[in-house]
Amino acid sequence: MRVHVVGAGLAGLGAATALAEAGATVEVSEAAAQAGGRCRSYFDPQIGLTIDNGNHLVLSGNPAVVEYLGRIGAGDRLVGPQEAEFVFVDLADGARWTLRPNRGPLPWWIFRGDRAVPGARLADYLAMAPLATAPAGRRVDEVIRCAGPVWDKLMQPFLLAALNLAPERGAAELARALVRETLMKGGAAYAPRIPAPSLAAAFVEPAVRYLEDHAAPVRLHRRLLRLETDGVCVTGLAFSDGEVEVAPGEGVVLAVPPWIAGDLLPGLTVPDAFEGIVNGHFRLPAPAGAPPITGVLHSTVEWIFCFEDRISVTVSGANRLMNEPREALARLGTALAKAAG
Repeated sequence: MRVHVVGAGLAGLGAATALAEAGATVEVSEAAAQAGGRCRSYFDPQIGLTIDNGNHLVLSGNPAVVEYLGRIGAGDRLVGPQEAEFVFVDLADGARWTLRPNRGPLPWWIFRGDRAVPGARLADYLAMAPLATAPAGRRVDEVIRCAGPVWDKLMQPFLLAALNLAPERGAAELARALVRETLMKGGAAYAPRIPAPSLAAAFVEPAVRYLEDHAAPVRLHRRLLRLETDGVCVTGLAFSDGEVEVAPGEGVVLAVPPWIAGDLLPGLTVPDAFEGIVNGHFRLPAPAGAPPITGVLHSTVEWIFCFEDRISVTVSGANRLMNEPREALARLGTALAKAAG
């Protein structure tokens, strides 16, 4: 079977490599000059370093990521502590602590003061339990009370990073999936992992090579202009470099941003509201003994990443910052990174 995959971002690469592994004949088309979409790395002349297009944090128990990296031969390109460990600092009072969940699903760590959420009691953890069975169509704040030490010091930063918006306004069913796939399975399922040596080297370049080895090279600078249909099925693809017939029995995968999918398929319901993420990269030496990842509370910056050659900071749900001058954001990020360090 032949399948046309339109878009070579991470979704398109995942679909294309899975199809190639299953024996399909795959044709991959990408409008940009490189594969990877938002999941890419590039050289930044301002700091003279290769940086990632955003800091990407992966949890050890994510089955889709593990399967994808294993397929493309990049299973060794995620680094992080052997055990789940999350360092936090609260800029409101200067408090620092480290969460150290035990590996198994029975969470005895919550009863250990040197491993648990500071100031939390059993009732505070149990108050988060309804998320595990949250119904569809509800917001997080309609399912649980978004307050208390476990919410403030664990769930709020965790869900903000995952949902990329104020978590109390997020979809409870998405939070439910995160809780079930990570927190409920124990620390072995949510040890933090960072792509190494770069995002592209871990997720993109091995996938492109995999597709080349399976006679499915990614064709760049090839924008899909429109779909030809017979009212039911796609019969043709009009690309910027020509038209391609889609024969009966062939497949088409649209791995494109929602607004592009909406233009290609009028009447398709797609998301129309989005939140940005702001990342700052600084050519600063990390403090001696600094953890690779630090969560920050009561701060504009929420996560600080320490690499060998730079410090990076991340702000999720960052639409409020999109019109701020770059220089102002850089000063803010530098000050917060030094304060947390």
